[in-house]
Amino acid sequence: QVQLVESGGGLVQPGGSLRLSCAASGSIFTIYRMGWYRQAPGNERELVAVVTNSGMIDYSDSVKGRFSISRDNAKNTVYLQMNSLKPEDTAVYYCNVRTSTSIYWGQGTQVTVSS
Repeated sequence: QVQLVESGGGLVQPGGSLRLSCAASGSIFTIYRMGWYRQAPGNERELVAVVTNSGMIDYSDSVKGRFSISRDNAKNTVYLQMNSLKPEDTAVYYCNVRTSTSIYWGQGTQVTVSS
C-alpha cells in the first residue's frame, strides 16, 4: 500500500504561480512512476505531468513550457511547479502513483485561477 498526502493548492490570479507537493509513504520501493492529473467540472480527469524512476518526463501539451514536474527521491515527494497560470488551469489536481501492481490517487487539491 502507498499513502499520498498532497499540499499546495489555492487561489491565484492569472499569470501567477503555485507549487503542488505530493509525499508518498508506505510501500514506496514499489513505485515506478509519479505524477499529476487534473479534473475540471464537467470534464474527464486528464494527465498533466508524470515522471518515471528513470527520469523520463511527459507533459500534457496544454501545460508544456509553463509547468515543471520534479521528484525528490530522498523525500519520496513529487512536485508540480505551475507558472503563467491561466483560468483554464482551474481544476482539482490529483497526485498519481503507479507500482507494478496498483495505481494510487491522492485526495485532490483545488487550484483556482481567477482575478
